[in-house]
Formats: sequence, C-alpha cells, structure tokens
Amino acid sequence: MTKTMKWIAACCAAVMTVGLAAGCGNKPEETGEGAAAENAGPMNVTMAMQQVNDIPNKGNEIEQLIEKYTNTKLDIQWIPSSAYDDKINVMIASNEMPQLLKVQYVPNIISAMQSGLFWDVGPYLKDYKNLSAQNPQYFDNIKVDGKMYGVPVFSDIARVGIVYRKDWLDALGLQVPRTIDEWYNAIKLMTLNDPDKNGKNDTYGTVLFKKYNEGQASLTTRFAVGMGGPNKWAVNNGSFEPEFMSKEYNDVLKLYKRLYEEKLLNQDFAVFDVSEADKLFDAGRVGFKIAVATTAKSQQDRLSKNDPKAVVDVAPMAGPNGIRVAGQTGNSGIYVIPKSTVKTEAEVKKLLKFLDSMMEPDMANLLTRGVEGKHYTKTADGKAEFTDFTGFQREVKPYRDNMLYVDGYNTLTLKDNAIGEKGTKITQENVKNSVPNPALTLISPTYSERGKELDQMIWDAQTKYIMGKMDDAGWQAEIEKWKKAGGTKLMEEYKAEYAKFNQK
Repeated sequence: MTKTMKWIAACCAAVMTVGLAAGCGNKPEETGEGAAAENAGPMNVTMAMQQVNDIPNKGNEIEQLIEKYTNTKLDIQWIPSSAYDDKINVMIASNEMPQLLKVQYVPNIISAMQSGLFWDVGPYLKDYKNLSAQNPQYFDNIKVDGKMYGVPVFSDIARVGIVYRKDWLDALGLQVPRTIDEWYNAIKLMTLNDPDKNGKNDTYGTVLFKKYNEGQASLTTRFAVGMGGPNKWAVNNGSFEPEFMSKEYNDVLKLYKRLYEEKLLNQDFAVFDVSEADKLFDAGRVGFKIAVATTAKSQQDRLSKNDPKAVVDVAPMAGPNGIRVAGQTGNSGIYVIPKSTVKTEAEVKKLLKFLDSMMEPDMANLLTRGVEGKHYTKTADGKAEFTDFTGFQREVKPYRDNMLYVDGYNTLTLKDNAIGEKGTKITQENVKNSVPNPALTLISPTYSERGKELDQMIWDAQTKYIMGKMDDAGWQAEIEKWKKAGGTKLMEEYKAEYAKFNQK
C-alpha cells in the first residue's frame, strides 16, 4: 500500500463518524485537454470556501465581476464554518475534491501534503507577478519538508503596536518607552501619580491577564521580541533554544515580577480574563496595552464614551534595537490543488493565474472596497470612502475573507480618521520589521505528542515566578525539569529538522 493510500485509509477511518453522507458535494467537473486549451472560453474553476455570513446568491454581481475579469466560470461550494474542517476531511478521505481547496496548516493536512495528495506549486510562483511580489515570509510559513503545497490566503504577518493613553503620557512628561527601565518607570508613574486627576488610586500603567504567555498572540512573546528577543525559538549555530531561555524574555518576566511585588500590577492577573482587561482600558483606568495596532481606533471610540477628553494613540513596537514585531502565520488558510482533480501542469498554471489575477488592482479593490459608486466613492485625494459598509459586509465580505489580497498592495487607501490611518500604516510597515518563528514549519514528534503538556509546565512556572512563589533558582530548576520531561528531545528534533532544509 502506498503512502497516499495509507493516508486516505487513515483519514477515512478518522472522519467516518462525521458521515460520508453528510456530503462531499457534487463531483467536480472533469478538466480534460479541452478545458485546459487556450482560447476555449472561460475556464471552469471549482472551489470550496468557508461560509462567513449568508451564502451569496449564485450569479450575484460580485461573482460576475470576478468571472468577467479572470475569464472563469466559478463553481463555489460554501461550507459553514462550524462544519468546515470536518467537511474538508471527508472530501480528502473520499478523494472527491474541487480544484481549489482551502485548508489549514494543521497536522492531518500536513500529513496529506507529505503523502503527495497536492501539487507542489513552489517552482511555479516566480512566474506570477503578484504572488511573487509578496514577502517571502508568507510562503516560508506554509512550507512542509521545504516544499510549498499551496498558496496562502494572506493575512497580516505582524499586527502588533503599543496602544496607549497619550494624554497621560504627555501629562507625566514621558515618551513611549523603549527599554525595560523606561517601561517600569512609565507604568509606575501611571499607577501612582493619579494620571486621570480624579483623586483616587484607581489606575494601572498596564494589566496582565491569565493567558498572558500563551499561544501565537502571547503578550509576553510580543513584548520580549520588541525588546530584542526571539519569536518563540532562537537558532544559535543551528541549535534551537526556546524563547524563555533568552535574556530578553527573562527581562520581561523580571519586570512583571517587580511590578507585581510592588503592587503596580493587578494582583489577580492569574485568573483575570483578557475581556476584563479591555473593559478596564475602556473605563479609562489603564495606560498601556500591547495589542493589534488597528484596534487603537475602536479603543478611542469606546473610551470616549466614558471620558470625552481622553486621547488614545498608537506606536510601533520599538525597543533598544529599533522596531521588532513578532511575526504570525500570515495566512487564514492555504489553497491547495489536489492531484486527483487537477491532472496536468497546464491546469495548475491556469489556476495559479486565476489566484494571481485576484491581486490585480481591479480585483484587489473589489475585494477590499467593493463596487465603486455602490459601496464606496473616491475622494478628491484618491482615497476610498465607504458609502454602504453594511452592503459591503453582506455582499463582498464573503469573497474578501476567502480570496487572495494584501491590503496596501494594489488597493486604494481607505479614508479614515487620523488614528485609524495610523494603525493601518503601522500594520503595513510592520511586515519589514517582523521576526519569524523559526520552528513554525518544523515537525517534532515530541511536540505532536507532548507539546501541550510541556507548554503548560512552563506557563505555570512563569506565573508562580511572577507571583513570588519561586525565586530565580526555582525558575531555573523548572526549566531543567522541562528539559528532562521532553524539552531537550524537542530541541534536538527541531535542530535535526532545521538542518535538513538549511544545509550550507
């Protein structure tokens, strides 16, 4: 039995509980030589997409505009988000897939890629001007065994900024902090010096919440990267070392510990939900948060309801070594091209041309701004201003959330208020200052089996350290326990995997 057959058999068993009768959809239209021939009329393109709101009517205006520009006839299967992953697994297991299938970078899909179910499109991408013009990090982040088995549905790689109370900072005569000492001083003064002038001791420079150190969007990772640290993992002469062994990450932990000891940090952070932290900022009681830069606009809007005089601003995540931002995956999915449905290289190239065409100015603006004169108008300075955002959300958003675009590439600038435009600009410029996670696409059997357990060991130890339940020696002892529990093996596996694709 071949690797492909074994994978399909395994996947069939795994998804049998979902029920093949739940629907694999109609079998995609066969694409023979006639369909691949040049000048044979519109190319039929079958796709599976995630249903965002209501399913758009077949032949709607947006779909017609896409088909006309790209010379295609689209056959889209809309799948509800709640059932999407199960349905995709059924499609793959039954080997009945559309020409373009949107998947996630998760273990079973990675296994399918390794089994040879999808085309390796990496060698072709240089021939497509819009795809090849994007930051290489987008593509590096979806590689499997050094190969690229699809095209990413682009999303922001580096979204973080410092959202802060500018009026408080100005009143205290301070600048946006760039070093650990400056952060300590600013947080202390915002906590103790009554920046809102209400005569009460009710403000914080910043607050922590219970998942401050977890996941891709870890607050501690974002902070430490800004201070010069690694994004999750550091590579030193080919060897891998976790972020929590770096000086910069430990400097951030020590800052948290000091703030906690001096009661300059919320004492209930270990059980405090992030939504509650946001409410404190909305109520005008917090000075800083490290968050998605574009949220500064909505933060100002919400805060103004409680304090009309409050001024929110946003700044890049800068530290002693300049602007450094923790890079994320940079995609909301990957379009793979199944070999069982798409038989020839010529068909693959036509599908890549379709995806590339979606990033041309006409299509990029359609996806991000809608139809001119209906959803938006152009201002005197050439920007786009929404006139029917509700209509855009209903009619365009389902396609925008599934198709390829990069806001700022071949798109009209969106007219916004000053802080909205500033947040967008920071997000776009962050890409060139993003720090990738070098282990993002590496495969470790140890992490697959015990990753959650190993992560939890470190997360719990960090919280105890910050709360003073262990000293520096105790924290180092916890790191040694992590190594013995599988951490050392994990580092060795990442080193071996990394060496396979980075031989000099």
